[in-house]
Amino acid sequence: MPIKKSIWVALLMMILAVVVILPHKQFGHPGDRTHPTQGTEDWERKSVISSVKQEDTANNKTQKNAIAQTPQTVVAPPLSAKRLLAHIKALARERYTDRDRTRTRNYITQVLKASGWSPTLQSFQGGVNVVAQRSGRNPEAGTILLAAHYDTVKGSSGADDNASGVATVLEVARVLGKRQTPRTLQVAFFDLEEKGLIGSLAFTNNAANLTDLRGAIVLDMVGFACRTPGCQRYPQGLPITPPSNWGDFLAVAGDLEHLPLLNSFKQSNQQGLPAVVTLPIPLKGLATPDVLRSDHAPFWYRGIGAVFVTDTANFRSPHYHRSSDTLETIDRKFFLGAATIVANATATLLESRENLATAVSPDHSRSR
Repeated sequence: MPIKKSIWVALLMMILAVVVILPHKQFGHPGDRTHPTQGTEDWERKSVISSVKQEDTANNKTQKNAIAQTPQTVVAPPLSAKRLLAHIKALARERYTDRDRTRTRNYITQVLKASGWSPTLQSFQGGVNVVAQRSGRNPEAGTILLAAHYDTVKGSSGADDNASGVATVLEVARVLGKRQTPRTLQVAFFDLEEKGLIGSLAFTNNAANLTDLRGAIVLDMVGFACRTPGCQRYPQGLPITPPSNWGDFLAVAGDLEHLPLLNSFKQSNQQGLPAVVTLPIPLKGLATPDVLRSDHAPFWYRGIGAVFVTDTANFRSPHYHRSSDTLETIDRKFFLGAATIVANATATLLESRENLATAVSPDHSRSR
């Protein structure tokens, strides 16, 4: 018998409460930190802106009976590797204090404006999210959100975590901002993710932000690869078949209730780009709490389809939450490839008019 919605909500609230109380994303080596040296490099704001002008038996049965339709693939316009790296260079310093996060917001808003967007600030207790939107041709087609958090932990310059995600959102916004598509494109930059998903929780608690939202793509670390056997580790409870012995793939986790959203990443890959490992997550991550430790989790709680796009963080990178998370440790080829995959998936979803909720086969519907 299906679990009632109220029980689902209560269970998910409990697991989210545990997740946000635990040290954020410290499921590999908690407490393994170093302190940074103070960065002296000034931001290259002007030059950048000017250049821009899967439960088990029952759930497995459901998955087997699901129709995993996929939107038709669209290839996005080429991204600029130069701009992507310039964004990381400008952002890669500690973004922990109010002052540093304000400086970061100013950079984000100026870059968005230079690309023709009109960003707004959504304040909440302790922080501020940056949000912008470009309307689609068909109001009934709904909205696709592309998002990343911009804050860091104390003591890390956060080039991969998460300047890489912010840079990707900014560059995708540039190339897709003026593209006419059926669906609306919304971009968001969440504050205080590192303190317990506070910014994304504030965003999803605002009903106006969820109006007509069909799906969210959340980026959290997309710039690091490792190419030695055994350098990639995995959370327990995930049935993963890695494409190689190296950590050179992009992982995309999505809720089982919105497989077309997840499958858009399967189809968005091209020859020469990093492999994509897609993970359909059952029970909204209740059985695998490691996959709840980023800004996609509040969307799952609200019943909104969302995917979590990552290089797997501390399961791969020795620089996670350390002062060594700098531009120099970004794998540039992997980063450009990961950003391109995100751009293609976003463009594909924007052009699609299909329902992104998982369809269930007629035979399965009759059996219920």
